[in-house]
Amino acid sequence: MTVRIGAEEEFHVVDVESGRLVPRADTLLDRLGGDGFSRELQQSAVESNSQVHDTLDDLFADLSGTRRRLDAAASSLGLAVVAAGTVPLARLTPRDVTADARFRRMSDDYRRVADEQLICSAQVHVDVPDRDTAVRAMCLVSPWLPPLLALSASSPFWLGSDTGYASWRTMLWQRWPTAGPAGCYRSAADYDAAVTELIGSGVISDTGMLYHDVRPSAHQGTLEMRICDACPRAETVVLVAGLFRALVLDARERLERGSGTGCDGHHEWLRAATWRAARSGLEGTLVDPGTRRGAPAPVVLRGMLHRLRPALEASGDFATVRTLLEEALATGSMAHRLRRAARDEDLLAGIDMLAAETRGDRLAPNASRRRHRRPADTCGPGPARTHASATTPGTPG
Repeated sequence: MTVRIGAEEEFHVVDVESGRLVPRADTLLDRLGGDGFSRELQQSAVESNSQVHDTLDDLFADLSGTRRRLDAAASSLGLAVVAAGTVPLARLTPRDVTADARFRRMSDDYRRVADEQLICSAQVHVDVPDRDTAVRAMCLVSPWLPPLLALSASSPFWLGSDTGYASWRTMLWQRWPTAGPAGCYRSAADYDAAVTELIGSGVISDTGMLYHDVRPSAHQGTLEMRICDACPRAETVVLVAGLFRALVLDARERLERGSGTGCDGHHEWLRAATWRAARSGLEGTLVDPGTRRGAPAPVVLRGMLHRLRPALEASGDFATVRTLLEEALATGSMAHRLRRAARDEDLLAGIDMLAAETRGDRLAPNASRRRHRRPADTCGPGPARTHASATTPGTPG
């Protein structure tokens, strides 16, 4: 049986000329017509929702089409959209919260944490047969989520400064009271009781505020992964989606065999592994979930690929995921490439690169990035290769 996947992506809205984050999401959404798009807490971000798909190729086509729609609408307004954990240039103001009763209440309750929610993520949904399976699978997949964060890391800059982290978004996100590892539960009933207790405490107001790294969807029959930065390249989202689907398939098979929980309930090391991935991205050490010891990111990720090969082959994803992983390791994290652009030119060059990659362009490695904007009437895709080429036999890995 095919296990379907889908993705939600959040995008920053920036002014084309200044590269700064601007609270114009409503204007952009009006131009888009609202179908498939929604508002976020801050007026400087929009969210898109993909359809559900059987294959990674179909998911890639969906995500690419959405980005073209966003680019066309934004460019006609003197705006651009950026899929990244943060954008380098932004300002903080509580006045930019979206005019919605729930969002206003969150702004009042969480103050500075809500004010600084100028971050975007990529979320992946994978079908599960029932809610009990979703809840029990969380414990098995959780140790392997930090490497997915490292693949997505795209937020080294915050308010114009280099934070030293590959994903500063993670540091901002983890200040919310329910962010981080999900915990381990024996059943959906146990999980739901814990959620009811959390809401009853008054710390959160509804199930939508469960910001754990992974959670059973409240509205769909899926397990939802939430740990990743938004990714400028749609290929990165596809890579993460393929690996997460394999993790869920592997977890389901292990649950059916009764081969353990995969997580012993001690999350000190898991929080530390998440911090390590946020700090290092692909350019440093990660915590290997198998040994709980530090190892170079390529070693951890290639080991993960090997471990998940049976599940990836069962979905027909192995060749695509292997190729996309090798490409990601060769080109480096977005955080690394963004720092390089800022070093070689300036932050505006880096923002231009983020916007260009979000819409599907690929600049030559040493090309000047400033003013490489295409007119609004020529906003079609321009990737250097198509996703289909990722499945060509004989690729590296």
